[in-house]
Amino acid sequence: MIERYDDENGAHFAFTDRWGGVSAVPYEQLNLGGAVGDDPGAVRENRRLAAGSLGLDPAQVVWMNQVHGRDVAVVDGPWPAGAVVPAVDAVVTARRGLALAVLTADCTPVLLADPVAGVVAAAHAGRPGMLAGVVPEAVKAMVSLGAEPSRTTAWTGPAVCGRCYEVPERMRADAAAIEPASFAQTSWGTPAVDVSAGVHAQLAALGVRGRSQSPVCTRESRDHFSYRRDRTTGRLAGYVWLDG
Repeated sequence: MIERYDDENGAHFAFTDRWGGVSAVPYEQLNLGGAVGDDPGAVRENRRLAAGSLGLDPAQVVWMNQVHGRDVAVVDGPWPAGAVVPAVDAVVTARRGLALAVLTADCTPVLLADPVAGVVAAAHAGRPGMLAGVVPEAVKAMVSLGAEPSRTTAWTGPAVCGRCYEVPERMRADAAAIEPASFAQTSWGTPAVDVSAGVHAQLAALGVRGRSQSPVCTRESRDHFSYRRDRTTGRLAGYVWLDG
């Protein structure tokens, strides 16, 4: 079942789970990632099914070539057919009705919208991207198009939680030195990083007050893809758009 949130001002946020698609094991069923080894035809059909369930035209969804960085692309339409999709971890648009999508399988999907300005953004925040500042860069790009952080709504979707994202002690210390809110401990008592907490701290520092977080931990939920749990697996998607 797709997790969907509709704002009274015409902003829409949605996060998929793994069910309702056509992909075979180990990508069953609704794998939306095109670079994980799944059959390309199955991925196209899954993207069509997911978009249709949200009332979207699959040809009007903008995807990214995600690389765990901080670069942002400002777009006003889908990538041209045959074009090389740029290596970015956030996309921003001021075009109403155009949907932006982000792929994850433990990383934190970040969806942002300022309906007054007519600006939305989708960002991919894994641990490297969160620490590099991809979310602040996305908000900066939104502001350049007229958005205001104080009236921006932010949703973070299903992601590995701080109780489950085990890392070496040095990695936790390095992350906490950049974003203290990311400091965490697993449920079994070892060092961890809480990427979603780090993202929300960054959003708060930028003045984004309307923030919400999915309660789902991808590693704990068998209804969601998790790279840390399964390694070879599919990808979930987060979608954001404004009424046209």
